[in-house]
Amino acid sequence: MTIQTRTIDYTHDGVTFEGLLAWDDTASGPRPAVAVAHAWAGRSAFEDGKARALAEAGYVGFAMDVYGKGKRGSNNEENAALMTPLVQNRPLLQARLGAALATLAQQPEVDAQRLAAIGFCFGGLSVLDMARCGLPLRGVVSFHGLFTPPGNTAGRRIDAKVLALHGWDDPMAKPEAVLAFAQEMTAAGADWQLHAYGGTMHAFTNPQANDPGFGTVYSARADARSWQAMRNFLAEVLA
Repeated sequence: MTIQTRTIDYTHDGVTFEGLLAWDDTASGPRPAVAVAHAWAGRSAFEDGKARALAEAGYVGFAMDVYGKGKRGSNNEENAALMTPLVQNRPLLQARLGAALATLAQQPEVDAQRLAAIGFCFGGLSVLDMARCGLPLRGVVSFHGLFTPPGNTAGRRIDAKVLALHGWDDPMAKPEAVLAFAQEMTAAGADWQLHAYGGTMHAFTNPQANDPGFGTVYSARADARSWQAMRNFLAEVLA
């Protein structure tokens, strides 16, 4: 197995974005692909690593970008300044995610009929929006994502299968938000699952997360369990 990568520039509404594609060059022919939506700091080594891990698992991985080429945050204040305008303008976020997914579908390594998406934190919210607005995905996986509905998809059916992997003690998505999410998914007719990990806070997949006061703490156990749950889910929806 040899994992190859290349960066891909794409545009939406005059803004240039840069994603990273990863694939196993020993495999032949188009194969299923999984887009990776980034956390609030922007596309980073973390998301690029997930794209490579997906390539090692037999998929084409694509670390998406919704901020713009080279736009990254280096602290909580900068991250919030990048994320907040898109959280407040969900149609724009959804359009940028759609442009990224269309770019992925056009790559020669990719079977455009077998696409999924995963996301972390803000990226979890992003992939849930991809399902909510009907992008051509077979399934989405949210890791410690935010559940706030976008406000522009009420009454729409969700066809993509949905898996939410959630830390029960996450202060950014409290139990009442989890219940509201379950009710939303049910009302939308989604095939949905929720895995809640006890004693687990926000950002549990990020080894750098160690700020209990802010609510972000890495959990090796929840990290391993959630990645295995994702692999089982992808094997089902991308078969």
